[in-house]
Amino acid sequence: MITLTRVHASYPPLRVLDGISLAIGRGERVALIGPNGAGKSSLLKVISGYLPAEGGGVEIKGTPVASLPPRQRARILSVVPQAPPPDIPYPAYDFVMLGRSATLPRFGGPAEADRDAVRRAMELTGTWHLRARPVPAMSGGERQRLALAMALAPDPEIILLDEPTSHLDLRHRAALTALLVRLNEARRITLVMAVHDLTLASQFFPRVVLLAGGRKLADGSPPEVLTPPLLEAAYHCPVRIHPLPDGQGMCVLPSIDADAAIGKENHCVP
Repeated sequence: MITLTRVHASYPPLRVLDGISLAIGRGERVALIGPNGAGKSSLLKVISGYLPAEGGGVEIKGTPVASLPPRQRARILSVVPQAPPPDIPYPAYDFVMLGRSATLPRFGGPAEADRDAVRRAMELTGTWHLRARPVPAMSGGERQRLALAMALAPDPEIILLDEPTSHLDLRHRAALTALLVRLNEARRITLVMAVHDLTLASQFFPRVVLLAGGRKLADGSPPEVLTPPLLEAAYHCPVRIHPLPDGQGMCVLPSIDADAAIGKENHCVP
């Protein structure tokens, strides 16, 4: 469904992706992990077509992403950004309806099917009660859930998410991630999500891709990728890994010497 072959990409003069190859099948749930600047967000932008690849190939369902017309691409693939803009001049309902733009006729308004799809997406994300509220009046967490609702509104086959839990409290973080798992399992929506929380990645994602310096260091199951040697190579600090009591994941923590100080070379936060 998603195929990258020796992909290079840059924000000149900075090279952000360096020869990455990756194949993601329909219905997979994949976490992209790595330190700040590893290339996670850039990889999502290359897959979505927002950042052109300078070399290599990027295909969606066997078609080069650059060849897909924008409306066709929007029907297949939705993107949830890291931080939706706070000053969007719409009430929540109209904002989520933007997700149906690719399915609407070029001249004409939403049909009943569009309104039903928006309501379903907002109910799934717990935002239906916010439908009349202006987006600028919402918290960061509420805007994040609205962004997911907008991504769900067109019933896409693929959703790309750039750290969507970063503005959520513990309850909403768990609820949103559990919702993504349900959608993935029930509808076979392919999910690719940049994740900073390595413990969360181990709990909810069967496949983890570790990036560092724009390159792929590892690709496999959480036990295969979340190991001290691999994480220490990526994050440049020692880590401790403890299995969770229920056996459904691992707790990943930095191991910092008592005399380590912020700004020193051996300080890190996975």
